[in-house]
Amino acid sequence: MTPPTASLAEAAGHVFGAVSGPAVDRLTAAHAPGIEPRLAADRPLDLAAEQERGTYGPPTCPDVIAELEAAGLRGRGGAGFPAHIKWRGVAEADGPRVVVANGEEGEPSSYKDRWLLTHRPHLVLDGLLLAARTVGADRAVVYLSHPETETAVRAAIAEFDAAILDPATGVRLDVHVVAPTYVAGDETAVCRSISGGPALPTARPPRVGEKGVDGLPTLVSNVETLAHAAWIARNGAAAYRAHGTAESPGTTLMTLSGACARPGVYEVPYGLTVAELFELAGGFTSPPAGFLMGGWFGGLLGPAHAATVCCYDAVRAAGSGLGCGAITALHADQDPLAVAAEVSAWYAAESAQQCGVCVKGTASIRDAFASLGAGTATARDRDNLARWGQTLPGRGACAFLDGSATWARTVLAEFPEHIGAGDTDPQ
Repeated sequence: MTPPTASLAEAAGHVFGAVSGPAVDRLTAAHAPGIEPRLAADRPLDLAAEQERGTYGPPTCPDVIAELEAAGLRGRGGAGFPAHIKWRGVAEADGPRVVVANGEEGEPSSYKDRWLLTHRPHLVLDGLLLAARTVGADRAVVYLSHPETETAVRAAIAEFDAAILDPATGVRLDVHVVAPTYVAGDETAVCRSISGGPALPTARPPRVGEKGVDGLPTLVSNVETLAHAAWIARNGAAAYRAHGTAESPGTTLMTLSGACARPGVYEVPYGLTVAELFELAGGFTSPPAGFLMGGWFGGLLGPAHAATVCCYDAVRAAGSGLGCGAITALHADQDPLAVAAEVSAWYAAESAQQCGVCVKGTASIRDAFASLGAGTATARDRDNLARWGQTLPGRGACAFLDGSATWARTVLAEFPEHIGAGDTDPQ
């Protein structure tokens, strides 16, 4: 992954970068007061500790997919797609099937998947094996890109005994490791890499649920999604819905960073405001100048969005998205245009270089923001950014270009007082 520049790394609270060893331990997840933690733990849990919590126990519901639907579980990888639809589609496919736990966390401001894999790998494996049994897959793969997660997952697998992973079930469990890049986590890139190709996205259709790993129907699920699925299968949909909102039920892992007193990973119920989330992390260290929402993919929202409720509908209505559940608060002295210039430059550098529209689009957005930041932009630059923000989403083979376009759209909409300052319009 292309490293962010120093100033942007500080903005994103990049204790979440390429960390290992003691740095991982510092990021012990906390949880919101008043909730019984489902995923959060104060230390890495071994097999015995997990079994005390019920991990690897049998489901208490007769139909796991129906229970996921009743719970309203959405995928935690970024898109928020209903989990039961993906699971049911693969379960109803013909022939051999594959399930994949996607732990390739390429989002620069997120650490929740790495925290989960290093602290509760057994819960992820529990969800993966549950998915394999539920959809009828005979192969299960853990897809990773960070050394500390590979170490933790392989150690967890080594703790298995025949009572947990019985060879007679016919489920083959593999670990597949790739270099960390943003696009490597796209589900088509996941399947392409496991099949022996490069970790780069492919065009859709077909969807991976129809033709994924080795051409077989494949369920690719984020590791947090699988952890929640395992919890729901044992505790039920009603218990899952005891927290959160009607449209965004349950708890979720959020990575909070930037102008934050205690950056880290927090398990919280949906429905808290941005300001309330940061209060759980010790509050803001300065009045926030804006928020990178949902990771870098969700663009940049203005400081008034401290009052925005963190649920799928409210954040979408604000022009952004919850994405992977990462929120970075900009420090008071940070210039939104400078941040936009750095992030858009990162997008241009991180493109898979497969789609002409992505290569040209990300580069053009980068150049326009660079001009705005330097005070040399023209009215045409502003008009182009406005147009690209609306017309480029959905044009690439994967959603990567959409993230760059979201920056064009949100910065213009949220920070108009910065956009017009100092431009020129030579004839």
